Amino acid sequence: MISQKAKYAFKALIHLAAQPRGATVQIDGIAREAGVPRKFLEHILLELKHRGLIASRRGRLGGYVLIKPPEEITIGQVLRAIDGPIAPLSCISRTAYQPCADCPDEANCGVRRMFAGTYAAQLLLFDATTLADALDHDDISGTSAAQEGFSSL
Repeated sequence: MISQKAKYAFKALIHLAAQPRGATVQIDGIAREAGVPRKFLEHILLELKHRGLIASRRGRLGGYVLIKPPEEITIGQVLRAIDGPIAPLSCISRTAYQPCADCPDEANCGVRRMFAGTYAAQLLLFDATTLADALDHDDISGTSAAQEGFSSL
């Protein structure tokens, strides 16, 4: 399950992605339109800015803007930026690998084997599904092209 913080980050990013390319949106507008508490949103936007997903501009016409096109921002990138590593076990994490302290033989660990395949499949979807998929109004099922390609395997 994703955190509430990640859910708010996705709402804010989807709102920014729906704007014309290069258009800035003030924090109050994002908070109102995305339904995110402003105080919480400030911290989230700062994290997204530090991770290189958005930028801010000062001034009367300032606000926040996506740095990359929505097609280049994936679910995996956002989850890692907000919630940290997304692996269910540290021994299968691609970005925060650590051996399990209670496992004497990683190569023969049944728990690791049980989660490794499902985690790999989940990663494929997380890293192939983008903000642009959330904006695709033609796809009323909520299934991204990445998910459809995966389901045909």
